[in-house]
Amino acid sequence: MKFSVTVTLKKDVLDPQGKVVENTLQNIGMESLKSVRQGKYFEIEVSDQDPQKAEKKVDDMCKKLLANLVIEDYKVNKI
Repeated sequence: MKFSVTVTLKKDVLDPQGKVVENTLQNIGMESLKSVRQGKYFEIEVSDQDPQKAEKKVDDMCKKLLANLVIEDYKVNKI
């Protein structure tokens, strides 16, 4: 079973890398750009056949390693 995981900084957390990308895009003529937030993307494949168990394992991976829950949010989607 395959899952995609998107990890982003929480809305209240300053995103300096996203700000650099935003400023650069505006400097090269993208005036209508409102904002940019940068994150991480993972594609994870697990051998479990039970969708609930598989998603629970991916959720545990996020909580234990992939996301810093103090400053980041994450979203898991089945592919």
